[in-house]
Amino acid sequence: MRAAASRHALLPLRIFLGVTFVYAGLDKLTTSGFLASSGTGSIGETMHAVRDMAAAPWLVDLALHSPSGFGYALALGELAVGLGTLAGLLGRLAALGGAVISLSLWLTVSWQAEPYYYGNDLAYLMAWLPLVLAGTPALSLDAARSRRRAAGRAPRLPI
Repeated sequence: MRAAASRHALLPLRIFLGVTFVYAGLDKLTTSGFLASSGTGSIGETMHAVRDMAAAPWLVDLALHSPSGFGYALALGELAVGLGTLAGLLGRLAALGGAVISLSLWLTVSWQAEPYYYGNDLAYLMAWLPLVLAGTPALSLDAARSRRRAAGRAPRLPI
């Protein structure tokens, strides 16, 4: 029982992060006006609003070169990270992508949150780190591929 619990310990975190990032990506893609370069509720307006308070204003400046393009990249990145995490496909890479997105958002959008723990992006960054380290070893496509490779290396008995 303990071994099974240890093997599946990261599964609730993986499901939460995967669902959250899929939802975040879909929300950005389907929210009217979000992907616009300017206007109320747009990614462009958000970037202009946080630029002077960001820990890494150069990241905001990069996004401001093409706010709409950045919005699409962010939404599609969140979608890819979420789906990869849920399926357990290239789990460490997906988790690293989630950590990079969370770090970027923390250094730009939620940096000015005071006290610091009000900014949820830092908590997401910390939540991704166990999956970066451990991958997706249970109930995942990565685990299935590992089992398949191990079975292919097993010595065959002569018939």
